Amino acid sequence: MADETENEEIDDEAVAAEWEAMAGGDDAPDDDAVAAEWEAMAGGDEEDDTDDYNGGAPGRVLDQDEIDSLLGFDGDDDDGDAHGIQALINSALVSYERLPMLDIIFDRMVRMMSTSLRNFTSDNIEVSLDNITSVRFGDYLNSIPLPAMLAVFRVEEWDNYGLMTVDSSLIYSIVDVLLGGRRGTAAMRIEGRPYTTIEQTLVERMIAVILKDMSAAFEPLSPTNFTFDRLETNPRFATIARPPNAAVLIKLRIDMEDRGGRLELLYPYATLEPVRELLLQRFMGEKFGRDSIWETHLATELWSADLQLRAVLDEQLMSLRDVMNLQVGQTISLNVSPGDSMEMRCGEVPMFRGKMGRSGQNLAVQVDDINRLKRRAQKE
Repeated sequence: MADETENEEIDDEAVAAEWEAMAGGDDAPDDDAVAAEWEAMAGGDEEDDTDDYNGGAPGRVLDQDEIDSLLGFDGDDDDGDAHGIQALINSALVSYERLPMLDIIFDRMVRMMSTSLRNFTSDNIEVSLDNITSVRFGDYLNSIPLPAMLAVFRVEEWDNYGLMTVDSSLIYSIVDVLLGGRRGTAAMRIEGRPYTTIEQTLVERMIAVILKDMSAAFEPLSPTNFTFDRLETNPRFATIARPPNAAVLIKLRIDMEDRGGRLELLYPYATLEPVRELLLQRFMGEKFGRDSIWETHLATELWSADLQLRAVLDEQLMSLRDVMNLQVGQTISLNVSPGDSMEMRCGEVPMFRGKMGRSGQNLAVQVDDINRLKRRAQKE
């Protein structure tokens, strides 16, 4: 028993000495050793994760709150915010391919509108392009500030429709300018009443001018005729596409000294589908994808291209049985005499005709109907 007591006292003294050394004694482990130990532990965790990916035990699964925090959602139901994947599905932002040609077309349209509206109103008007974005059609209709006028126009060549929105500030400014309002005074708004027939008629005249400029802006790309269909004041009656469908929204600003307003054009992507390939082009200048330098170079190189001509003496139709029964030494008669002309072909295209002869040790063809090719080119 005495030996056991002595052993317990020795063990307690050893543990106390070890704790004292760890608490700050001379034999305390240095920082490098601790860092190495932590690095080894981190490496072991990475190996464990690798084992999980390779078919080992599954790792920890993230809960909904952690997923929402990673996606940037606050996770508060009181604000009506959606969570996770549902929020991504119902997002109002539309990610769609960029159509570079639209930027150039509407830049040109802005310059044309500045001139045509200046002649229309006999006033100094500045038109500017704010931006071109992609939206969902239903979200755009819900975001239109009322009162406003919505003009539905038809694109005859594309067999579809587009939408033009004129806000109340621009409506009252146009009416004030066309009816002789004073310059330097803001247009007076009268809220709470529907638009009168005179106001709608004047706005329709302005819309006709804008649609004409739009047709001229698209003409170098594709001949297009934009025609006015109807004028609505309720967005529900201006539905030209399904609410989830993507659309291109072009926002314009029209300023007349100290008055003006906004004009918005909306094209569903289904409307632009017939000219989608043309709108994806990238080009420089106002030539809409044409490059005269390359056209000249291509035309020059075409004249230096090598062509293979075939001299066809005669053509006959034979059955497969007759062809398979042909024997060595058998003669096939051609319906042509030495003085008859033969046809010269390039691939399957007949070029001209000539007579066969000999030039030295070579067979030759003397062309006697060179105008045949010219007549064929004129017909095409």
